[in-house]
Amino acid sequence: MTTVNNTGPTGEARFDVLAIGRSGVDIYPLQVGVGLENVETFGKFLGGSAANVTVAAARLGRRTALISGAGDDPFGRFVRAELARLGVDNRYVVVDGQYATPVTFCEIFPPDDFPLYFYRKPTAPDLQVRPEDIDTEAVRSAALYWSTVTGLSEEPSRSAHFAAWEARGRAPLTVLDLDYRPMFWESPAAATEQVQRALRHVTVAVGNREECEIAVGETEPDRAADALLDMGVELAIVKQGPKGVLGKTRTERVEVPPNFVDVVNGLGAGDSFGGSLCHGLLSGWPLEKILRHANAAGAIVASRLECSTAMPTADEVAALAESAVTAPGSDLADSEEAHV
Repeated sequence: MTTVNNTGPTGEARFDVLAIGRSGVDIYPLQVGVGLENVETFGKFLGGSAANVTVAAARLGRRTALISGAGDDPFGRFVRAELARLGVDNRYVVVDGQYATPVTFCEIFPPDDFPLYFYRKPTAPDLQVRPEDIDTEAVRSAALYWSTVTGLSEEPSRSAHFAAWEARGRAPLTVLDLDYRPMFWESPAAATEQVQRALRHVTVAVGNREECEIAVGETEPDRAADALLDMGVELAIVKQGPKGVLGKTRTERVEVPPNFVDVVNGLGAGDSFGGSLCHGLLSGWPLEKILRHANAAGAIVASRLECSTAMPTADEVAALAESAVTAPGSDLADSEEAHV
């Protein structure tokens, strides 16, 4: 486990992982390969990228918390209760009396087609988090602070994100998930402007090739990683799908191949990758081990139906990561999948 000092200035135990971002409810069909118009039964799960990352890190033994918003409605009560049940501190999930808790539907057509349908209009409570809702001491004292690009798409969430980064002061292990979703932005150029502002405040950036294009105008992995490093980050991670994942610092370059699994649902694999990335960074592992375990964590979730409740244990991740054998003819757990 981590050797990071886990107390803040007042001596109170701090969080290993504090994340800010989306939370909501995933409604997933229990029939695979069937369009929503013909699905008869669904499962209800905790969702939202940042929520899933905190759950994934908690499953690996980390003390985690989430800054987010949820509606004052039954789904909002479910989000807060499920976070707590899955080991995530929910004290910073603001209850919003105006906007409903968002719901996301998906269709499941393995191995690589998982359409998403977001119900977040006119806005969602997680985008209504205000600067005054941020516990700046918690942000400063967290061993690792995780944010996503989606939180920059609207006010007041955008200002809340920058207020938190100002309080943290680009401390080590300040992570930005490049998580670009075009439906949340008025234009790619608007996203690029905010992402480049954000990159000046973080030390780790992680995203796929398309997200790197929005961030720094590059899709070729090495050039994208170099451009992120030129923005001042200390570690750039570029997910390459069938080519695995690239990690790069100013002095080290590591490329790790993908894992092969029978894909059930690719959604959530990126969030499992993120939770394992947090765990590896906090543990002080070599970069190669961090990426190998993160890839394995993502692959495990891709082999399961749901996201949050599918997050693997440390033993499960280690077993796959340390295995040199892949299943011939099985489907690729693509690190570039959409993660809810």
